[in-house]
Amino acid sequence: MSDLKKYVAKRKARDPAFAENYDSGYEQFKIGAMLKRAREEAGLTQEQLAEKLKTKKTAISRIENHAEDIKLSTLERFAEALGKQLKLEVA
Repeated sequence: MSDLKKYVAKRKARDPAFAENYDSGYEQFKIGAMLKRAREEAGLTQEQLAEKLKTKKTAISRIENHAEDIKLSTLERFAEALGKQLKLEVA
């Protein structure tokens, strides 16, 4: 286990608020990271994707870096603009 994982585990054990916020924040981070990776794999810049979505580069940056409470319709449009399909899974 890495030092970071050890630190997070200890902090979560002693601080319930941190544990709750960490887990939800990490999930939001993963969504943004996946969207950024998909954009990069499609060979698009934030500006190019923004043009396809008829929005601004700052909106794309906000989605990729702060994907909290992102709408399903926004995720679908994002994926479609990249030539991809959105797939959801409940596990």
